[in-house]
Amino acid sequence: MPTQDEVLGYFDTLSNWGRWGDDDERGTLNHITDDVRLAAARAVRHGRSVSCAWEVSAPADMERSTTTCPCTADMPGAENMPPAFHADRRWGFSSERLGISFHGNTLTHLDSPCHIYWDGTMYNGRSHSLVDAATGSAWAAVTAAANGIVTRGVLLDVAAARGVPWLEPGQGVFPHDLEEAERRQDVRVRPGDAVLLRTGYGRFRHENGAASGFTQAGWHASCLPWLHEREVALIGADTPQDVQPSGYDDVLMPVHAVSLVAMGLWMLDNCDLEACATTATELGQWDFQLAVSPVRFSGTSGSPVNPIATF
Repeated sequence: MPTQDEVLGYFDTLSNWGRWGDDDERGTLNHITDDVRLAAARAVRHGRSVSCAWEVSAPADMERSTTTCPCTADMPGAENMPPAFHADRRWGFSSERLGISFHGNTLTHLDSPCHIYWDGTMYNGRSHSLVDAATGSAWAAVTAAANGIVTRGVLLDVAAARGVPWLEPGQGVFPHDLEEAERRQDVRVRPGDAVLLRTGYGRFRHENGAASGFTQAGWHASCLPWLHEREVALIGADTPQDVQPSGYDDVLMPVHAVSLVAMGLWMLDNCDLEACATTATELGQWDFQLAVSPVRFSGTSGSPVNPIATF
């Protein structure tokens, strides 16, 4: 297991600053080439799609107000609408206004590189001052992935590899766990892949409800060199990624910090991977086409998403 000094050294040894140019905001998404996307399309062998996201519920996960109007002709202000609007008395509607805080431990969301700073600096050496409270981030925001993320996904089921329904809170996942899952599933992570880590917390959450507190299973910092060497484009987990406690007094969330700041490695937090794992087991196929389409919110550090795995 690496020491704290070695983990802190990852900010230099695993850095992708300048790798794709000084003005690059996409980070590891650059690993997803046209050939990688074509290979992802060839991973579709059964035509079956499953969601890797949790349902967003109200009022627990969002502020929601709904307007419903059974007959639009009777709505306030209808007198100012065109005549045809008044004549059609069969047409009604409903609409919503939503307010969501998507970062945290509940909602499935995508983190872009501007989400985390280290010593006041973001990916590719840009200052935190590029993030304005009123207008958001002018650097490495979620709109850097405006064309979507379509690549080959690989689910590594570490809970199954360890023979447990789920990892206990505070248990970390190490490189040997990833390689054991690869061996067991007869799959290998390739450059440009999205790696989805199943700790089994999704099953726990379905059966027992969301856990409270900040102790959780997840990636250990020792996985970071492995992800860098494999040239992974995107990581996801059924937890908020980092094992907690991290095991390092001065680095609260090393996987988040090194990934987003040094590597420019995008992250899918809080996935629900149970349907994906069930489908993979049934089909005997652990790779698939993964499609992630963030909402093009200007200047934001991420987006709620519904990742789709197609086998």
